[in-house]
Amino acid sequence: MSDTERKSSATVSRRNSFNKREAGTKKLQPVSSESIKILFLENISEKAVEIVKNAGYQVESVSRSLNEEELIEKIKDVHGIGIRSKTRLNSRVLAAADNLQVIGCFCIGTNQVDLEYAASRGISVFNSPFSNSRSVAELIIAEIIMLSRKLGDRNNEMHAGEWNKVSKKCHEIRGKTVGIIGYGHIGTQLSVLAESMGMKVIWYDVLPLMPLGRSKSVGSLEELLVKADYVTLHVPETSETKNLIGEDEIRMMKKGACLLNASRGTVVDIKALAQALRNGHLAGAAVDVFPQEPFENGKFFESELAGCPNTILTPHIGGSTEEAQRMIGIEVASAIVGYMNTGASLNAVNFPEIDLKPGAVSDKHRLRIVNVHQNVPGVLQKINSILSKYNVDKQASDSRGEIAYYVADITLPDPEDINVIYAGISGITENIITRVLFEK
Repeated sequence: MSDTERKSSATVSRRNSFNKREAGTKKLQPVSSESIKILFLENISEKAVEIVKNAGYQVESVSRSLNEEELIEKIKDVHGIGIRSKTRLNSRVLAAADNLQVIGCFCIGTNQVDLEYAASRGISVFNSPFSNSRSVAELIIAEIIMLSRKLGDRNNEMHAGEWNKVSKKCHEIRGKTVGIIGYGHIGTQLSVLAESMGMKVIWYDVLPLMPLGRSKSVGSLEELLVKADYVTLHVPETSETKNLIGEDEIRMMKKGACLLNASRGTVVDIKALAQALRNGHLAGAAVDVFPQEPFENGKFFESELAGCPNTILTPHIGGSTEEAQRMIGIEVASAIVGYMNTGASLNAVNFPEIDLKPGAVSDKHRLRIVNVHQNVPGVLQKINSILSKYNVDKQASDSRGEIAYYVADITLPDPEDINVIYAGISGITENIITRVLFEK
């Protein structure tokens, strides 16, 4: 298990531990939970809605994505927003969100959010990098089998009334070689599934990773392309992966090989792939992601791959199973509630990571201060000066780039003192956001 996976597993365990605390234990929560507004777009799972409603928040669910102008209007007074891959939260949209504190990306990627600008506004962003891994891996296995038997073409012919019983250029996948580009959580799941079906597995990754089973890493992308019967991509969208597979790379692949992409639409040169399919260099392709994708369902899709032989096109459904969406819903919704209720930012993708555990039950007035400020010298000294006359039970701070994050539990002799503390900290020049949480 990689460090990232261990970190994610530990986070889920800690969250479960927090959620299962015994009845009677005091829990932290915002001063006015019922005033917290959460907006869910793109048909977020009902499990996520249930988790957030159980926290006492107001929830509005919209089944589709919103365009920029709609978002600007809708996001003005919400404290949290949940999206999937179609919604774009750019700096113009986020600038209109005066109350926004947390964004939940109910998917793997976060490139649809301006992460740096969000952090500068004190907005923490969470995603679910592993919950749909099995769903994507199973889709790739299904598509490898479909491509090897040309099931897509046979299906289309049958629907058109044509009976075409052939075995030429149709193959078993047993004994064939699958080349996995990107040996992360999806790649390793796929590796295990493919090997269990009798396939040889080779993989390439920019990081040194431990192979699973009898799979073997190769020294270069070129070596993988030359050797594999099926090449499948599982990489993030970065400047280095844009057009990772272009005309030259496709030319390196075996004649009769198949290419599968369920990662990001910019990773493959679509025009070069279409040409290789039409001239017969490649025997087939399966593509689930595209450089430009419609913002809603309907007859909007166009691609140079349409009509190519033995080509499976799917509308970005790699992680779209009920099981995956439920797991994503649980993980991201729990992160939203955890951040709003306790300030826990563990596994945030753009934010310093803090998870300060609440102390033992107290009969005194105990509150938690959560503060985001500019990461410049002297701010912690100002905060500690304000808190010096009070009993600070415990505190934690961390920084990431230009953003610093501070959390402290304080026991007060008089609950009215919180007004003095809040005014003092939020009045610091470098302050971005200050919140008060209390025990209930």
